Amino acid sequence: MSPWIRRLIIANTVVFLLQVARPVVTNLFAFVPALFFNRPWTLVTYMFLHGGFSHILFNMLGLYFFGPRLEAELGGRRFIGLYFFSGVMGGLFSFLTPFAAIIGASGAVYGVMLGFAHYWPRAPIYVWGIFAVEARWFVVIMTALSLFGGFGAGGEGIAHFAHLGGFAGGYLYLKVIDRSSGRLNLRQWPLVSGPSAMDLERWMKIRRDTLHEVNRLELDRIMAKIKSSGASQLTSDERAFLDRFSA
Repeated sequence: MSPWIRRLIIANTVVFLLQVARPVVTNLFAFVPALFFNRPWTLVTYMFLHGGFSHILFNMLGLYFFGPRLEAELGGRRFIGLYFFSGVMGGLFSFLTPFAAIIGASGAVYGVMLGFAHYWPRAPIYVWGIFAVEARWFVVIMTALSLFGGFGAGGEGIAHFAHLGGFAGGYLYLKVIDRSSGRLNLRQWPLVSGPSAMDLERWMKIRRDTLHEVNRLELDRIMAKIKSSGASQLTSDERAFLDRFSA
């Protein structure tokens, strides 16, 4: 687990336990857009509050699965900037429901999710651990669901506009840093970018002796392919295989 992912998960868990022990914490730090000028700090503090165990569990799982690789790619400073900028944008989008109390890290996590899809658009995301969906299409689906929830007949009690704000914040943040660093932008999603040096370093550290015989053979085959043809020739499935055992 990368440094900022560990810190964020610990911080969210500690605050959730405080909420359980002292319910007044939720009232003090939840974000209500109509009360923003009286309680401006809540535009940040709302990200660390959650409405129940399943709420924090799914947000932290999203952070755990999408975050470490993105933090390795961006570096800690830019990663945490993306996280908080996406979360703040989630709060700002919630002005569309001015009297609703907004809590949860979802906006920030959705920004992280978009960042993951930005750099690894074809990486498979396993929905319910069964159905593989490319990361770029997963983001499109989640955006459509949030739009439907926000403007249509979505479920009550879900901050759909915060989710949309998280995506928008992630998009804007990445667009700025891509422009400053010459990276690919979102319009180039159909292309598969080459692995970074950090990816290669992670893959080289896979402990062959801990793998099942079938996986050892596949690892040997992929490593031989990297040696002969270069890592840029790996398929998305081969990268996903290496990522699974180097996480």
